[in-house]
Amino acid sequence: MALNTMTYAEAAVHAMAQAMRADPRVVVLGEDVGRGGIFQQYKGLQATFGPQRVIDTPISEATIVGAGVGMALVGMRPVVEMRVVDFALCGMDEIVNQAAKNRYMFGGQGRVPLVMRMPIGFWQNSAAQHSQSLEAWFAHLPGVVVMCPATPQDNYSMLTHALRGEDPVIYMENKELWGLQGEVNESVLHVPGRAHVLRRGSDLTLVSWSAAVHTTTQAADALAAQGVSASVIDLGTLWPWDREAVLQDVARTRRLLVVHDAVQTAGFGAEVAATAAQATGCRIGRLGAPRVPVGYATSLEAVARISPAAVVDAALSLIPQPETAP
Repeated sequence: MALNTMTYAEAAVHAMAQAMRADPRVVVLGEDVGRGGIFQQYKGLQATFGPQRVIDTPISEATIVGAGVGMALVGMRPVVEMRVVDFALCGMDEIVNQAAKNRYMFGGQGRVPLVMRMPIGFWQNSAAQHSQSLEAWFAHLPGVVVMCPATPQDNYSMLTHALRGEDPVIYMENKELWGLQGEVNESVLHVPGRAHVLRRGSDLTLVSWSAAVHTTTQAADALAAQGVSASVIDLGTLWPWDREAVLQDVARTRRLLVVHDAVQTAGFGAEVAATAAQATGCRIGRLGAPRVPVGYATSLEAVARISPAAVVDAALSLIPQPETAP
């Protein structure tokens, strides 16, 4: 199949449009979806499918998610838009106690094929209530799948898969990737729980997801210029996550550095690191944001960002350096 160049946002629109054409049960509800969403991730969908299927809602995240859960339980396939993950906190009871637990609590009689889109990551100069990465909260939650697409291809393939699932999906696009362009092959299917091994190295393994994948890849290039060979693995799906791919690579390199934009304390990187430590005994490093609110000013925001240079420094700290002659 021919490849098409799309932005991250356009890839999501394309996946949504295909799913809505194929299945009349797929509907969208959320704030501003009728005008395309604040990142244009629904551009043109209301004009194509009508306001009965692309539904503008009141400003109430609890209502949006609650309606989505109810729709899913009666056989529909709703997509609920939270605008940003920060706002999803207003609907946490419906997410945690209703969507995630229904299948278990009622012995499989109820299914909640609900896709909850909640963009994570920085939103430039948007301060502490609009710049969070809370993926670890949801990876901790039994009953949901957690996806973090890093490229336009991912956003097409992963969203297509999520729209066909039978369980609730926490779908976490990144706020700073909407304009990212890349090739999209519609024949490439997403396999949940399978990571993308972007390159193989011999000296250490770098693991990340979402926008941090691009930071990590830049760092791997810089490391290569210094003679350090690094593998780069994009987990893509945080639950289930690809333990096998990570452990196989770490068994070769004996060194692991997990990199994410979320606060390092209790981040999902700790789960990856602990699993690798138990299984392989490898040398481990973690790199995440400091435990501070993201500042509005560019200079303060920069403090919370992970740079390629910081990844390089953390990686080099895991590798023994040759001793200099006295």
